[in-house]
Amino acid sequence: MNDSAPIHHVKVIGAGLIGTSIALGLKSAGYVLTIEDEDISAEEIAQDLIGQNRGFDLAEGSDEVIPELIIIATPILAVPNLVREAAERYSAARVIDIGGLKSDVVREVEKFPEIAKRFCSTHPMAGREISGALAARGDLFEGRIWIYTPLSGTESRTVDSALEVITALGAIPVLRGAVEHDRIIAGISHMPQVASSLLSATLKDMSVEDLGLAGTGLRDVSRLAASNPDLWAELLHANRASLLPFLEEFTNILNDLSTSLQNDDLRKTHEILEAARVNHRRIPGKHGGKKRDYWYLPIIIDDRPGQLAAIFDACNEVAANVEDLSIEHTPGQESGLVTLALSKVDAMKVFDHLLNAGWKVHQPRESIG
Repeated sequence: MNDSAPIHHVKVIGAGLIGTSIALGLKSAGYVLTIEDEDISAEEIAQDLIGQNRGFDLAEGSDEVIPELIIIATPILAVPNLVREAAERYSAARVIDIGGLKSDVVREVEKFPEIAKRFCSTHPMAGREISGALAARGDLFEGRIWIYTPLSGTESRTVDSALEVITALGAIPVLRGAVEHDRIIAGISHMPQVASSLLSATLKDMSVEDLGLAGTGLRDVSRLAASNPDLWAELLHANRASLLPFLEEFTNILNDLSTSLQNDDLRKTHEILEAARVNHRRIPGKHGGKKRDYWYLPIIIDDRPGQLAAIFDACNEVAANVEDLSIEHTPGQESGLVTLALSKVDAMKVFDHLLNAGWKVHQPRESIG
């Protein structure tokens, strides 16, 4: 194999959401793809999705093309062994994983220097609440951050292969060390999952009828609670050393809020919420980009066809760019609420235009609440 040649054939081990999405995306980008999984049902679904003939074997010595790159897309506990097995079976191939944690994987693979040369650990910052091959999307990684973590002995050609795949899938590569990665992930990924799951757990005694009154706030914050508990239990325990300091801080703030409520200390409650609001401004905008200071434009619409289309037509007429929107509507009601997120200038342009056109539109505001 020519070390400088681009990758032609990729083999994915693991036919879950991420593995199958990678396969679909790379297939669309022109790569030859094969995929396998110890779960035969999942493997067959993924093979059908990417158009792979079932039972296709790529063992060395066969007449089939040998993959230049192996992607390990399995639960994290299986990754080190599978990296070694893949590297030994395909002696010329490079190997990457997509696991959510790095320290243990890097430590285990570095015990085998010859294999470590051909291995680069990676982690796409993308996913969905639903799992499995049927949830896969070939565009899942477009515009998303994809962290890559070379080992101390990883060869440059292996890093180049990882970067080729990342960019082919439309993702943005970001270099981070293993320990640094796990600490960051504890805060930006594991804590949101914990907060969402614990919120949902507190609602166990509420009736379905009462929960039916919820607006978008509850749905937004509890969305991650629908994630696979088997996967997340494994991740949280594997990263417990990095996660526990965040949980301790979370607990301290929660206790402070509880105390302020018990003492009817409005000043302290406001102080806690204001500190959270200030810190929220540090979180980047969608896809990791620079955060925009959106203004929110509330519009009351009638429950009839064509209302959303008319709103977007109005935005187009004044050259306003809608960054996001939310819709609240209870079945049976004759009206609903559409809230557009725009820049301040665009929000004012759309407000004036809709108001003059007779819409039930209200003054733009700096916060959605």
